[in-house]
Amino acid sequence: MKNREDLVNGSIVKSLIKLSIPIMGTSFIQMAYNMIDMIWLGRLGSKAVAGVGTASFFTWFGMSLVFVSKVGAEIGVAQSVGSGDEASAKEYVKNSIQLNIILGIVYGLFMIVFRKQLIGFFNLGDEEVIDMAYTFLVIIAVGTNFNFINPLLTGICNGGGDSKTPFKINTLGLIFNIVADPFLIFGIGPFPALGVKGAAIATVLAQVLVTICFIYSLKNRTETYFKVKLLKKLNPIYLKKICKLGVPVSLQNGLFSFFAMCIARVISGYGPTAIAVQKVGAQIEAISWMTAGGFSTALSAFVGQNFGANKWKRIYKGYYATLGIASCVGIITTLLLVFGGGTIFKFFIPESEAIRMGTVYLIILGYSQLFMCIEITTTGAFNGLGKTIYPSIVSIIFTGLRVPAAIYLATPDRLGLNGVWWSISLSSVLKGVILTSLFAFMVLLPNKKRLIEESSAN
Repeated sequence: MKNREDLVNGSIVKSLIKLSIPIMGTSFIQMAYNMIDMIWLGRLGSKAVAGVGTASFFTWFGMSLVFVSKVGAEIGVAQSVGSGDEASAKEYVKNSIQLNIILGIVYGLFMIVFRKQLIGFFNLGDEEVIDMAYTFLVIIAVGTNFNFINPLLTGICNGGGDSKTPFKINTLGLIFNIVADPFLIFGIGPFPALGVKGAAIATVLAQVLVTICFIYSLKNRTETYFKVKLLKKLNPIYLKKICKLGVPVSLQNGLFSFFAMCIARVISGYGPTAIAVQKVGAQIEAISWMTAGGFSTALSAFVGQNFGANKWKRIYKGYYATLGIASCVGIITTLLLVFGGGTIFKFFIPESEAIRMGTVYLIILGYSQLFMCIEITTTGAFNGLGKTIYPSIVSIIFTGLRVPAAIYLATPDRLGLNGVWWSISLSSVLKGVILTSLFAFMVLLPNKKRLIEESSAN
């Protein structure tokens, strides 16, 4: 397949860059879905944004369930392809899809049945906003399986060394969503004005289109591991392997969303401007971690395939090359945020108080960008080796510590709101240092003998 990169032979840096760029593009596209909805819904007023924003939390949380099958399949396929075992890759694909479908059905029904309790948790107090949240949540819940399966199919392709196909297909879905949103929200031409309902329908239809395109594309692939029979029963051996790889990452992402909620509650005590600063600042900072995330996912597939092929020399070189690239991204981002944070922020919110607070936010978070990029890169290396538990534990512990640290530092007699920003920044520094040290002592040093033996053999 011309879109598939050969990760076990040839130029390491070239392969990593060619694989990572479409992955980064896909990540930005997936993030853009919610942004496009919010842009259009903003024209309906703050209540529409509040209703959809509240309901969207549960679709965000649901993504943590997707990581069980996605990560398990991504790593399993990469290692199987690297070792030349397409039968094993086929089992990973089949069982991950079956598990994904089951989780999608269960979570979709859960959101519909418990919609009142879920939305009621936020105590919105406005019946119009609550009704909008119900409407958006139910429609999105109906399309949960499409929302779940697309990231999984993207992960399977990435694991096999093909990141271009998911990028093209997800781009098509985003374009459809951009075009369909105004037609269904405001009622252009023959379409009735559906408001929030229209935004939800447009999102679901876009996901359906992406799934159809994936099915059509994968049906014509030459790799045998895409030719699966989903009506066959689950294989408990591979199901266990998938869960062992994916559950730690799923738990990590689920708790990350919970910790983010707790931090948001601390920030809310400083008023709406502080909340806006954090939301906008996080979007600006996302450019850094999403870029590093693209290289991390590419490194995971690279390490997985070379681990399967027992090519430790390429694993070492690939890790150090990716670490170098990600470090450059982190250093450049640090310089931009620390010295140009105010200039960047005022493009989003022109109010003087918001600019002042936003500048401080970006400066404080800027100091941690290098360490964050190092952490994300090392996570990809650990994942490629199938050791997903270690980055998950480090992330859960130190991300969780942000909450008590923020509460302690954010008191008026200490650092105030800046204490929240420092709790986030310092935890990122610690995660980067600790996880990279673990990788050095657990992987690089113990396997140095293999590297020497491989070099001697060549």
